[in-house]
Amino acid sequence: MSTTAPHRTSSLQFELTPSAHPRSEAEREAILAAPGFGKYFTDHMARARWTAESGWGEARVEAYGPLQLDPSAAVLHYAQEIFEGLKAYRHEDGSIWAFRPEANAARFTRSARRLALPELPEDAFLASIEALVAADAAWVPTGGEASLYLRPFMFASEGFLGVRPAARVDYLVIASPAGAYFPGGVQPVSIWLSRDYTRAAPGGTGSAKCGGNYAASLAAQREAAEHGCDQVCFLDAVEGRWVEELGGMNLYFVHRDGTVVTPALTGTILEGVTRDSILTLAREQGLGVQERPVSVQEWTEGVASGDIVEVFACGTAAVITPVGRLLDGDTEVSTGDRPGEVTMRLRDALLDLQYGRTEDTHGWMRRLTP
Repeated sequence: MSTTAPHRTSSLQFELTPSAHPRSEAEREAILAAPGFGKYFTDHMARARWTAESGWGEARVEAYGPLQLDPSAAVLHYAQEIFEGLKAYRHEDGSIWAFRPEANAARFTRSARRLALPELPEDAFLASIEALVAADAAWVPTGGEASLYLRPFMFASEGFLGVRPAARVDYLVIASPAGAYFPGGVQPVSIWLSRDYTRAAPGGTGSAKCGGNYAASLAAQREAAEHGCDQVCFLDAVEGRWVEELGGMNLYFVHRDGTVVTPALTGTILEGVTRDSILTLAREQGLGVQERPVSVQEWTEGVASGDIVEVFACGTAAVITPVGRLLDGDTEVSTGDRPGEVTMRLRDALLDLQYGRTEDTHGWMRRLTP
């Protein structure tokens, strides 16, 4: 049986066909008790298809399951693909909300444009998330920093080996319950400075959220792990001296005078939704905010002189992560083994907003359930 129950008017109506084999309540509760990250998935997924002849259509929510692809599907050969990441949060009254999904929809559009993919209307992006969360509301965890991670993505599904934008594209949204990123308490991470690899170059895809950027970071991430570090920091591709971002997070430097500095967006850095939100919250807390180039030399000398007192990174999964140590070859720079005051104050402010513990004065939260 199929039912259609869109929450808002959309250019695409996502019709629900309930899964014939959903997990039992006992199975679901066991998963939600210890979900980890990206290990388990809900009973359903949202999807739609675009063709050059007909545009967007075939919108539906159906049982989560494997995809069938032609071996010549363009995404497998030319990596024409983009994705997003955001979360659904259950508030104390049981309602479910998303944090700034409109910003994710806008970035999804920018990424599609850069990868020569069709642009999904913002209302359809939002409707797909609402429809999936409505179908799998029982999968949204409660308590602590648990949430339901949402992964919208789009890829070239046309079977054709010619090098051109695909004439058929599939869009999907899958969901995965996520536990607290730091279940044992927030702990600073260690960073390896990559001198041999770059994440993105001017004119490239650095500002788009596409899988190729992450694939390009994996060799450097493996190098970081070999040196006992948790994450890798990339420098600019032209001069090799300007700090850009981690493999999947934006960086911030807290100065002694209370100024929070983050590398300016140059077209090679991903414009993070969390990044922008933190800058707004920092201003509201009376902190100075600067978006400008930051060199490795400034980082190392600033920590040595005491001018830089905290370093942290941000992203959807971890929210805000303190950085305790930078390893650059044989040189080590440390900002301590405990999270800084400003880092934790901003982290708490963001989480309180996302979980509905403080008033949303920005209109950032979007209710997903009635």
